[in-house]
Amino acid sequence: MKKIEQSSKPITTLNDLSKLVDYSLVDTLNCDPEGKESGIDHEPRQVFSGHYVPVTPTPIENPQYITHSKNLFKELGFDDSLVKSDDFVSMFSGDISNVPEPMYNVGWACGYALSIYGNEYYHQCPFKTGNGYGDGRAVSVLEAVIKDKRWEMQLKGGGRTPYCRGADGRAVLRSSVREFLAQEHMHSLRIPTSRSLSLFSSKTEKVKRPWYSENSYSKDPDVMIHEPVAITTRVAPSFIRVGQLELFARRARKNEYPKAMEELEKIVLHLIDREYSDVINKDLSTPEKVLLLAYEFRSRLTKLIANWIRVGYCQGNFNSDNCAAGGFTLDYGPFGFCDMFDPYYQPWSSSGDHFSFLNQPVAAEQNFHVFYMTLKTLLSSYKSDITKLDEIRSGFSKVMQDEMQKMWTHKLGLNTFDEELFSELKILMVQTSVDYTIFFRELSQIPINIETLMKSFYKDITNDEEIKKRWSEWFIKWKSLINSSNNTDEISSKMKLVNPKYSLREWFLVPAYQQAKEGNYSLIKELQEIMTNPYSEQSKDVEKKYYNLKPSQFFEVGGISHISCSS
Repeated sequence: MKKIEQSSKPITTLNDLSKLVDYSLVDTLNCDPEGKESGIDHEPRQVFSGHYVPVTPTPIENPQYITHSKNLFKELGFDDSLVKSDDFVSMFSGDISNVPEPMYNVGWACGYALSIYGNEYYHQCPFKTGNGYGDGRAVSVLEAVIKDKRWEMQLKGGGRTPYCRGADGRAVLRSSVREFLAQEHMHSLRIPTSRSLSLFSSKTEKVKRPWYSENSYSKDPDVMIHEPVAITTRVAPSFIRVGQLELFARRARKNEYPKAMEELEKIVLHLIDREYSDVINKDLSTPEKVLLLAYEFRSRLTKLIANWIRVGYCQGNFNSDNCAAGGFTLDYGPFGFCDMFDPYYQPWSSSGDHFSFLNQPVAAEQNFHVFYMTLKTLLSSYKSDITKLDEIRSGFSKVMQDEMQKMWTHKLGLNTFDEELFSELKILMVQTSVDYTIFFRELSQIPINIETLMKSFYKDITNDEEIKKRWSEWFIKWKSLINSSNNTDEISSKMKLVNPKYSLREWFLVPAYQQAKEGNYSLIKELQEIMTNPYSEQSKDVEKKYYNLKPSQFFEVGGISHISCSS
């Protein structure tokens, strides 16, 4: 990959940005042999080989600026004025036909395989072969090296690609608002994630989507509604997924075409170059690189999952194609932040317990197994290295357990994990219907007694002497462990750094995207400001509005307590 000369001057135009481009994926990997150089390739079809398909995004009609990430703009050195310039608006609302050279005026989409909880799936592919899965409505339009970091920019809702499987290739305003805010919130929670750059909606273009009627208790959407389309630009070092590597491993394993193993090796080495070059020496042999990749990905993935649970986040649909091979959070579809603590909390209406809140470590292990099988295919000629790879795979559950115990230890402000203390707490939180975020934030104050903690209880325990007694006994034991260090102020400060005060709850998001449909973006910008400072004590007005138990009328309501994957 070429060296990009960096400038300290702010980026104020697309011409400035164009000087930083470096399309490593399309310049070094294999193009689909049946791909069209023009990128006019918007009908569903089988893609048999190649790492990417050239695709032009489809611009949304009459784009309207909604918001952008001031934090990411600053990080990238973008001047805020750039977001409303005509050429920026055109490019990031889907029209890349007139971008300045050396930018490419054709984007790209990639294929991937689908495994659900470690099981290979083909039947959802319209061709029943697996050759139709991939970026159906996500089109990458730029790769650049900015301030010595590589960034890929991808339009979510950028129109149909060969992987669209007959869909319209669009994202709606509702889901785009959710993803934009969630990515920025997660980054502010210090959790690895794709980032949000900008959000544009169409003043005129709408599409039909299944959704919930007002105050519906239906599990699945019960009406069809017209919604404005939108494009949110998400940014990451790469968008390579476990399922993407898996696709080439399946092809190599089945020997589907002569260069299948070669394409598998190329995509794995490209991943290492893009995401792991800081920890994997480029001069090592391929088997050495692969073993280090397995070890490093295991480390990143286990830490990521522990962090998800730390802040109450549930991915909802954690398949191999929704698992970033770089070890960060990707694809904010049916995600949710839990209000009331429930080990089986699951925001996605179509899923079962396998993707529920406290089962995410096991779901992650299933995705790691897919990753392991992919690398095992690549190392098929290296038996001694496969043995080492097997050891890394077998160690996943122990590493995951260690990360979880460290996380709970930090949330509780302890020096070491106390299994008995934690087990009793988990039971009490379920039996008392505790608000996950508020409880741990209040605990971080290291209160005198349990009275303060009771503001996080959905269940009134005023007259339940037995549960109050158990809470008091638990609290006394916890407090004795805390007091043994004799520096409670320092412990409280540390706890507040891992227990956020503000969480992006679904009932905050609903009025924001409902107002946005009417052209009012004030709540989006308000949430953006608050949720990018989740650990901070904010104003009394903010606390009164956003530091509360979930109102009872929202429980079990479709689109608030559970959502479909149709967005």
